[in-house]
Amino acid sequence: QVQLVEAGGGLVQAGGSLRLSCTASGRTFSRYAMGWFRQAPGKEREFVAVINWAGGGTLYATSVKGRFTISRDNGKDIVFLQMDSLKPEDTAVYYCAAAQVGGLHSLPYRHEDPHEYAYWGQGTQVAVSS
Repeated sequence: QVQLVEAGGGLVQAGGSLRLSCTASGRTFSRYAMGWFRQAPGKEREFVAVINWAGGGTLYATSVKGRFTISRDNGKDIVFLQMDSLKPEDTAVYYCAAAQVGGLHSLPYRHEDPHEYAYWGQGTQVAVSS
């Protein structure tokens, strides 16, 4: 069992930056890959980024590649999403999610599919003004 809590959302101007965090409790993250998803009003939840627990493997959605960076601090069971050069199109509720995998270097087979992730946080709102 894993409990996830997001933080760091807020209002920011286009071109600005935010750092989101996801704090885990209940068990270790040794066998979990961690992902970020986002959902805007009236739209389906979409994949943003994922990281394996060893930290050397990451994947990003095309829309955020080069602007967002996912990282983790295993000692504190925290995952971050550094968001730079924000655009109004990035406005959404951002969710942290955990996917059980076979090893420290593993990523979910279908990393863009929300059903691959067993545990979810409640979300944090990000709003980017033009």
